[in-house]
Amino acid sequence: MKQLPLNFETRTALGREDFLVSDANEAAVAWIDRWPDWPGPFLLIIGPERSGKTHLSHVWAEKSGAAVLTLADLGALDINAMTEIASQPILLEDLGTQMEEQKLFHLYNLVKEKGGFLLMTAPEPVSEWGLQLPDLKSRMGAVQIVRIGEPDDALFGAVFLKLFTDRQLQVSPELLQYLITRLERSFEAANTIVEKIDRLSLAEKRDITIPLVRSILDKEET
Repeated sequence: MKQLPLNFETRTALGREDFLVSDANEAAVAWIDRWPDWPGPFLLIIGPERSGKTHLSHVWAEKSGAAVLTLADLGALDINAMTEIASQPILLEDLGTQMEEQKLFHLYNLVKEKGGFLLMTAPEPVSEWGLQLPDLKSRMGAVQIVRIGEPDDALFGAVFLKLFTDRQLQVSPELLQYLITRLERSFEAANTIVEKIDRLSLAEKRDITIPLVRSILDKEET
């Protein structure tokens, strides 16, 4: 009988020393490292899901002492609360569709007026947000943008190693190479397969080996 794996929370390392740097993200890392010596108060990091935007932006938040806001937090702020935090560094995550454009417009203006910094992250470029407010479109067009691309071979292998390490799992170099050569080259795909490997290993009480991984990949191909 299979053992039902319990859904323990995995703890991800989010320090600067834990961030994996390669050609895909080195430009974004350079911008974070050079703060507060930015040419302007705004930076937007664009990258696919699970590409490290959250990790890197939280490294900056820790370094700068930034207030960390979600879109829901932004929607709940009134003009007085925005004014109060606009003079300090602010991290605003996951911009895109379904956000209150007027609130972002006011926050942008207040940060510029009060001398703060605003680091934003988004999975898609501004052109795909469907912005309706002309003044916000204009302001976002002036924001410094840096992109995180999909991983190359070196980064993809390092991503796998980090994902397994975050779950306190040990794997062989041969298994990592097997995954690199057989999986879609995306951060999302890496996260998904590592989670499946972890769950199957627990359920069947098996070591993480190439045959175990092959059994997962074969099921997905059928």
